[in-house]
Amino acid sequence: MSQKSQILLVDDEPESCKALSLLLGQPDYQVESCHSGEQALEIIKKQPFDLIISDLVLPGISGIDVLKQVKEDSPDTCVILITGKASTETAVEAMREGALDYVTKPFNIERLKIQVVKALEKTHLVRENNYLRQQLHGRYRFDNIIGTSQVMQRVFSRMEKVTGTDSTILILGASGTGKELVARAIHYNSQRKNKPFIAINCGAIPSELLESELFGHVKGAFTNAYTEKAGKFEVAHGGTIFLDEIGNMPQQLQVKLLRVLQEHEFERVGSSQKIQTNIRLISATNANLQEQVKSGQFREDLYYRLNVIPIHLPPLKERRGDIPQLARFFGEKICKEMNRPQISIGADAIKAMEAYDWPGNVREMEN
Repeated sequence: MSQKSQILLVDDEPESCKALSLLLGQPDYQVESCHSGEQALEIIKKQPFDLIISDLVLPGISGIDVLKQVKEDSPDTCVILITGKASTETAVEAMREGALDYVTKPFNIERLKIQVVKALEKTHLVRENNYLRQQLHGRYRFDNIIGTSQVMQRVFSRMEKVTGTDSTILILGASGTGKELVARAIHYNSQRKNKPFIAINCGAIPSELLESELFGHVKGAFTNAYTEKAGKFEVAHGGTIFLDEIGNMPQQLQVKLLRVLQEHEFERVGSSQKIQTNIRLISATNANLQEQVKSGQFREDLYYRLNVIPIHLPPLKERRGDIPQLARFFGEKICKEMNRPQISIGADAIKAMEAYDWPGNVREMEN
């Protein structure tokens, strides 16, 4: 059975509270009422609410004061204010202080019902997003990345140092060493953790589509561009973009990426309008970018812009001491996903794994 939505009514007129309670009397709602701002704040301290509907004018502290305190203590709780007469000043002040909406007396019953439904949907959505974000933060804690070997401890030390900066990072390592995992861990332990993390594999998208994917396009910019589209640099504003296999980026896009890093702005494909961007860039490659620079395949100026802080991930054969822990972790994970009893990996199997070179690295072991 789903939990009922908790609604608190605050109005100094008992009859008004009673009328609203009857109006909102649905099986999915649990409605409570009180008659002053002081009472409301005392009740809110004792239990959480999904929605608060408060009169603007109350004896003692006002509905605006209730709103301010609610937003300070429980920012994800929606508040709708009631006023005896509509005014632009009232609406502006209410919205500025964080009210979702306001209603005027006498109530438009159907409009109020719609406002309540929208408010509850928003509260539940915000709380679900906060929960998922907390799950992500926990999943990508540094201590959740497996590795007790000295070489991995050096990697962790490097990661911890860069989380407090906005510098560009270049992660170097063979395929399957966990480059994206490291990039996500850096993001979710940084000041940008509540903003988007968007990963793009430069080698997996055709070159003619990669520019649009990164920077977006306007309607009619090219064949089949029937509508405008925001690119990843626009969507990730405030967050982190992870460009995997950066060595596969075409030369003309390398020029555009360099400008983004220098000027913090770009244009959508087919447009000359500049768009400001605020992102952290983490790139990764399994190629030797220095050799690509020498051969002219990769721009030298872009290479130095990307390689401000390099992080080298070792292949699994260079961290054999981590193999037993990794094997047990993946064994437990697979059993849990398949709803099977946990298995024990024997000593002989561990020795065989330690003797193997793992050309596909950690990804090969997981698979």
